[in-house]
Amino acid sequence: MNRRAIFPGSFDPITNGHFDIITRGASLFDEVIVAIGVNAEKKYMFSLEDRKRFIEEAFKHEPKVKVITYHGLTIDLCKKEKADFILRGLRNPADFEFEKAIAHTNRVMSKIETVFLLTAARTSFISSSIVRDVLRNGGDVSKLVPESVQVHK
Repeated sequence: MNRRAIFPGSFDPITNGHFDIITRGASLFDEVIVAIGVNAEKKYMFSLEDRKRFIEEAFKHEPKVKVITYHGLTIDLCKKEKADFILRGLRNPADFEFEKAIAHTNRVMSKIETVFLLTAARTSFISSSIVRDVLRNGGDVSKLVPESVQVHK
């Protein structure tokens, strides 16, 4: 049986924190499906195509990582992709409280388990919103994001 995990998010853009969680997840699971959620209510800095390309490029040498886009509930996507796990990264106690509520809800609605990985200390301060703010103000994001995002500028 393949151990497959979905790593959902908006990845606007992917950060070194995301990269770390995906890389570590790939060592735990047979496949990690990075699932870019589409939310019509949200304003994104990068197009869906760019966000997908950034991740695909960052993991082009890792066959265990697949990148897809989706609408709707993550647990429905898990069923469709035959994934028994949702992978999430935790940076701080606020992330934990937020993610815990979602994980409990998902488990009540399905048999899908959420696996939490703590972010590495060196990336725990990075968020996509911080990266977007630095980019908007012309700052250097080279230490915050994979090279695939940096070359986009």
